[in-house]
Amino acid sequence: MSEKGLQAAQQKMAAKGVDQNAINVFTHYYRELEAGATGLIPEETIDPLTEVQSLDSTPVSDEQAKEAIQKTVYIKLNGGLGTSMGLDDAKSLIPVRDGKSFLDLICQQVRAVRQNWDATLPLLLMDSFRTQESTLRALENYPDIKVDGLPLDFLQNQEPKLRTDNLEPVQWPADPSLEWCPPGHGDIYTALLGTGLLDKFLEAGYRYACTSNSDNLGGYPNPHIAGWFAASGAPYAAEVCERTPADRKGGHLARRKSDGQLILRDTAQTPKEQMHFFTDEHRHPYFHTNNLWFDLQVLRDTLVQRKAVLGLPLIRNKKTVDPTDKNSTEVYQIEAAMGAAVQSFPGATAILVGRERFLPVKTTSDLALVRSDVYELTADARLVSQVEEAPFVQLDPDYYKTIAQFEERFPKGVPSLKKATSFVVEGDWTFDEGVTIEGERKIDGAGSPGEVLQ
Repeated sequence: MSEKGLQAAQQKMAAKGVDQNAINVFTHYYRELEAGATGLIPEETIDPLTEVQSLDSTPVSDEQAKEAIQKTVYIKLNGGLGTSMGLDDAKSLIPVRDGKSFLDLICQQVRAVRQNWDATLPLLLMDSFRTQESTLRALENYPDIKVDGLPLDFLQNQEPKLRTDNLEPVQWPADPSLEWCPPGHGDIYTALLGTGLLDKFLEAGYRYACTSNSDNLGGYPNPHIAGWFAASGAPYAAEVCERTPADRKGGHLARRKSDGQLILRDTAQTPKEQMHFFTDEHRHPYFHTNNLWFDLQVLRDTLVQRKAVLGLPLIRNKKTVDPTDKNSTEVYQIEAAMGAAVQSFPGATAILVGRERFLPVKTTSDLALVRSDVYELTADARLVSQVEEAPFVQLDPDYYKTIAQFEERFPKGVPSLKKATSFVVEGDWTFDEGVTIEGERKIDGAGSPGEVLQ
């Protein structure tokens, strides 16, 4: 039954023009799924990572930083849509500060590093078919960003969603585009090989790559981290931050007991009955930022040797073919996490960085925080915290979930949060200009719908 499904999936991918390397990787994961793999990493198979080298305690000279950043390419994951915030376009186009989008600020960060460190620093975006057109159109505002001989972006691969009952590619005539899904951001390595970019980078004299999510403005290309990575001689490195109760859902690194190798574990890879271990910030004190550094030569050689199959842990996501219709056909989406590649390289390591390296925007609550006066936008387009610890922000999703709802209720901008420790809003409130939040503040639904808070 499943052999038929695999052949059908392979043929469907080939007919779509999917690169053979991506088909090889899909085949590997299909076999694992067929064998009953769940991708789970039980607590008893790992040891918590309790000690990590800190960037603050690692001396890196300006000369080392300059030499390393001049050999570095900068890759941003840009395949996500802003659907969770009511948008059907690239998430990186959401305005963040002063009318500037994530993409605007990313380009300005790259410009600043190039100027300050005399570096070429190519910027490449890993787009999806849904984000490519609008992203490239927006990049027309930055004609200087493109580096000769290299593209501005490359496309994430596609793979068929599989029926859970027989592991065959799902058919959905109502909208055939829903028959396809991305393979997770672990596809970055496969895509870099299949597009020939790894060879182009190396031929042009680049040796290192740093990558992060496009919605994380904290993950800018830091030359001193580049210098540390080059000096370490490691093939691969992950940035981690100290965990707080607010980070309990974030993935963490651990050491596999069987061989001592560093691995990444996400929530989807944790048995449900062991989630209390996963969420214990004292047991697992560091979380994974998804800011990564890797040696381009080692990556290329490893991928060629393994025919593109790094063997990253399977993430089996069970969904419906139409995400908006819970009664539509149930499917598996086979995915892998980019950060899971830490287990594929002996000698891979981690570096402890400050919280300023992790500023993701997943919800409008996150957006309110980065738009507030808690952060200052510097001349080199970095968001720098003005307080010792950022406040907790939680906006009622019934009224603030989408960007349109958010903008309607903050027409004059987000309140001052510099003196706040928490800002929780329940109910439908509109905020006037000049509102200041101090200490722990909870605004509940006692007011009338749409009441203006001054």
